[in-house]
Parts: sequence; C-alpha cells; structure tokens
Amino acid sequence: MKNTVLAKRYAKALFAVGKDDGAFAAYGETLNQLAGLFEAREVADALTNPLYPEDVRLKVMEKLVEAIKAAPVMVNFCKLLVEKKRAAILPEIAECYQEMVDSDRNLLRGTLVTAAEIGPELSEKVKATMEKITGKQVELTSRIDPAIIGGMVAKVGDLVLDGSIRSQLAGLKESIKGRE
Repeated sequence: MKNTVLAKRYAKALFAVGKDDGAFAAYGETLNQLAGLFEAREVADALTNPLYPEDVRLKVMEKLVEAIKAAPVMVNFCKLLVEKKRAAILPEIAECYQEMVDSDRNLLRGTLVTAAEIGPELSEKVKATMEKITGKQVELTSRIDPAIIGGMVAKVGDLVLDGSIRSQLAGLKESIKGRE
C-alpha cells in the first residue's frame, strides 16, 4: 500500500534540512542505498515487523546506517522512522526525495523503450529532442521491449512520445472499426 502523502512529508522535511546543511545530495544517496536494502525481505521484515521489540528494530537500523557510513542527520532520521513505525515507507521516501533533488537540479528522468538495441547517437538525439520539448535536462534509461514491434516510446515525466508500430497498428484498427 502506497503512503505517498506521508512519504512526501518526510522527504520534504529531510530535503529542507539537507538544503540548509548543503548535503542534500549525500542524504539522497543514503536514502537510495537504504531503499535498495529494503529489496531484501529480511531487512524490511527486521525493520517493520511489530513482533520484534522497538529497541531491536532500532539496533538493526543503527547497524545499517553505520554500515553505509551515513551522516548523523541521516542516522537520526532513520531512527525516527523506526520510532514512529514509518520504516516501511522508506523506499517511497527515497523516491520522493530523489524527485525533489532532480527538480532542484532542473532534471527529468525518463525511459526510452525500443524493440531492438539502438546506437548511442540515436539515443542522444532523442534525449536532445526531449530536452528541447521540456526545457529541462533529461536523463534517459534505455529498455528493450520486443512487444512494441518497432519504433520507440519515450517517456519523461508526464510526456509520452509513442512512435511504436504497436500503437500505430492499434490506431489503424480503431479507425477501421469506426468506419464499420
């Protein structure tokens, strides 16, 4: 279950502290590392399972932040999450925080889906086009999906440019149905 509103509140508070400290980028890296650790079910369980006493969950969190050499502010933030029983939303907090950092840097992240591998020059052209349309820096991750048959689909934020053969065939099918 998503707790996006709650995650945004925590991310916003941490971002404000990070901006004051000038270490908001480092805080984001720490959050991303912790969110990555949450992919292991054991870690998530050790931090969120109410069957474990709070002091045990706090010690687990302390060891995790100690292992990744987190700043004292992040140590306190993570302890607070455990104390308030909010450790389960840490991955969502990391996601919201990253959006805030990207927004501060005038950066948008997106995906470029193609049916086959494309060269770096074409990828760079798509990136430049997306930057021109959005007016922001764009960072694209490429993904291959043979289901689109051919062409490409570029998604950045709310903007979707769909030049796939699959969508063109679907549009053709709808226009033929409309004529019947």
